[in-house]
Amino acid sequence: MASVLTARLAALNRLRCEIFQTSYNPTSLRTGAKYLRARLRGPSMIRYYPDELSVSQFNRMPGNFKVQNWEEYQRLADVEEKKRRGKGAPKKAKSKAESRRMSRKR
Repeated sequence: MASVLTARLAALNRLRCEIFQTSYNPTSLRTGAKYLRARLRGPSMIRYYPDELSVSQFNRMPGNFKVQNWEEYQRLADVEEKKRRGKGAPKKAKSKAESRRMSRKR
């Protein structure tokens, strides 16, 4: 009698889930349905934080606002200093004969 009652209760539960359009989960496994039903957080977070504005974007905006980009200025000064000491990037070859690859012996 008890097995019939259990089977009938399971069938009733399955039918109830079909009628009310809920998920049938007889073994109570974790499905993550709570998180899938929840409202997405991404769009509201994007609206909350303003867009980041770089110095170059600010300088391109309409108006007479010009801001010095000290990081770029320092980078260019460092590149010049390295070039003076001979530590900079190698010069690009103008022709195929000037390239290191062609002058290397095989």
